[in-house]
Amino acid sequence: MKVVILAGGLGTRLAEETEIRPKPMVEIGGRPILWHIMKQYAHFDFTEFYIALGYKGEVIKRYFHDFYRLNGNLTIDFATGQFESEDSDIESWRVHLIETGAETNTGGRVKRLEPWLRNETFMVTYGDGVSNVDLGSLLRFHRSHGRIATVTAVRPPARFGGLIFDGDLVSQFTEKPQAGEGWINGGFLVFEPQLFDYLDGDGSSLEADALERLSADRQLVAFRHSDFWQCMDTLRDKRQLDVLWQKGQAPWKVWQ
Repeated sequence: MKVVILAGGLGTRLAEETEIRPKPMVEIGGRPILWHIMKQYAHFDFTEFYIALGYKGEVIKRYFHDFYRLNGNLTIDFATGQFESEDSDIESWRVHLIETGAETNTGGRVKRLEPWLRNETFMVTYGDGVSNVDLGSLLRFHRSHGRIATVTAVRPPARFGGLIFDGDLVSQFTEKPQAGEGWINGGFLVFEPQLFDYLDGDGSSLEADALERLSADRQLVAFRHSDFWQCMDTLRDKRQLDVLWQKGQAPWKVWQ
């Protein structure tokens, strides 16, 4: 099963971090959020990744090059110029780093990967969100419905405490309640190759062009996930995720 991670956006709301690196390389607990996302997929045995690069894609390339070469102990033979890595804990991943254009929209990035994806079911997610969604169950759900697309529906946490009034009195205060009953696209999508019929070119939006039309054609189903999900949109989000990781309370850490 091939997994596409959209990693080419500008990340303008995290400008403090993304002036020097792409958003998927912003670190949580000393590791890029991209690494956290990939660890979740790998936990469910999805280990072949297509990283759709754009803004500062060379930073992501350099990370994976160094991740492989510099992990563990390193022996250098100056006479021969050979490098040997020892006691390294290398992930059993196959990672394809594909340039998809600096200005390409989300659907356009997926469209550019069509030559590698056109013959089988594949997964897509964004490079800025973590969750403890059961990806094996997601795939089984998708296959059981026989539609072109499945989206993971999540309810985002509210950013402020909730107030319930009794006249002018506050009868109840709820710290950061779930945001009502509204469900949103949380990423972690599954597609059949017919998706490419809904994408035209670099300007295509995966959301506005593909998912909306798939919904109108009754080809989009939703896998509801009521547990943890968090998108790293702002510096505040990053800090919250960092705190969870440092405390050993990161719900998205489903791997050992």
